[in-house]
Amino acid sequence: MHIAIVGTGYVGLVTGTCFAEMGFDVTCVDIDARKVAQLSEGIPTIFETGLEMLLKRNLKVKRLSFTTNLEETAPGSDVLFLALPTPPGGDGEADLSFVKKAACDLADIWSAGADPGYHVVVNKSTVPVGTADVVKGILESRGLKAGVHFDVVSNPEFLREGVAIADFMKPERIVIGTRSERAAEIMRAIYEPFVRQGNPIIVMDERSSELTKYAANSFLATKISFINEVANLCEEVGANVDQVRKGIGLDSRIGNLFLYPGIGFGGSCFPKDVQALKRIADQHGYEFKILDAVLAVNDRQREQFSKRIIESFGGSLKGKKIAVWGLAFKARTDDVRESPAHYVIRGLLEAGAQVHAFDPEAVENSKAVFGNSISYGVEPYEVLAGADALAVLTEWHEFRRPDFDRVKSLLKRPVIFDGRNLYKPGRMKDMGFEYTSVGRPEYGA
Repeated sequence: MHIAIVGTGYVGLVTGTCFAEMGFDVTCVDIDARKVAQLSEGIPTIFETGLEMLLKRNLKVKRLSFTTNLEETAPGSDVLFLALPTPPGGDGEADLSFVKKAACDLADIWSAGADPGYHVVVNKSTVPVGTADVVKGILESRGLKAGVHFDVVSNPEFLREGVAIADFMKPERIVIGTRSERAAEIMRAIYEPFVRQGNPIIVMDERSSELTKYAANSFLATKISFINEVANLCEEVGANVDQVRKGIGLDSRIGNLFLYPGIGFGGSCFPKDVQALKRIADQHGYEFKILDAVLAVNDRQREQFSKRIIESFGGSLKGKKIAVWGLAFKARTDDVRESPAHYVIRGLLEAGAQVHAFDPEAVENSKAVFGNSISYGVEPYEVLAGADALAVLTEWHEFRRPDFDRVKSLLKRPVIFDGRNLYKPGRMKDMGFEYTSVGRPEYGA
């Protein structure tokens, strides 16, 4: 069985590499010749734990290849995964132009050549409800030859950046949206090697599958905004959000995941998917009030942390140097899309601060956003020298146990604003730091 992956972004690259690792013959197609050349050399275009090793291994044994030529790839591919960007438009609705273009190209290729047989076209991208019907309509309407047969399947991804390889190789569940038993059997055959530990392959209709992805991400975003609201209330009443979080997280109906307060959620999925689900509801005349609150709380959470820093310096940061640890939207990725750290930094810059930042992986992507408006260090302690305060904005492991004596000696004042609650307030106070975190009193354990 030959698998084609159309699009080599985050999802496409991980998907294609992991399929190849499981023994499939995989060709990844992208219109960006520079990216194709880089990947063909075994050099990843994203940072993801374990990806480079798998990429090089499967290129070496020729199970994985990269090309810009869809015309040569499509006819011989049994299953074609569309892993294309679906960025939000101005109204929050997902932009399907890349998906539609790929569907048109496939229809033209199949119509132009003698390609009898059967193909499964899989929407791997996160797409609005009804997209499978849209893709099917394009393929049918552009004059496919009578000998070409196909089904369109929805197969949402549930990958967490930073652990995407592990998530793909050992998924908690596989969701397949199709009403075609033939397509369902092919998809089961593809994914069965990944679920040998017994995790389920769930087959449902296409629209339910499409909605499942949005509902999952929106629910997780809701948990984050909820615990951030609880943290804010803790500050008002003198409670400790760490204790509250433990108290509610041990309830099996709630669980302890995604109950860590901080400076809000970001990345390529949660903000976009919550907005898209809200837009879907709006289009069908349904007021999804919870999603409005989730987005509003997240916006406020990102803004109020920078305000807290500014207010601690009397309302202005002019002439102040603020050291920042963390630029990525979360640890173990170089992704800065909708990064809460970037929102905080913008607030600091607007207040007149000089920002000196370090991140293990996200410096280059941040330079594309901020340019020279902030400076960047090559290691974490470099940015501390002479700084008026340190703001910890991403929860990288190397920030969890720093040399606090060295931190204190380098800072102009021993001031830390911890947006990720990495440190214990009581211990920081004992070491002589002026320490601010999220939802915890100064004397907290």
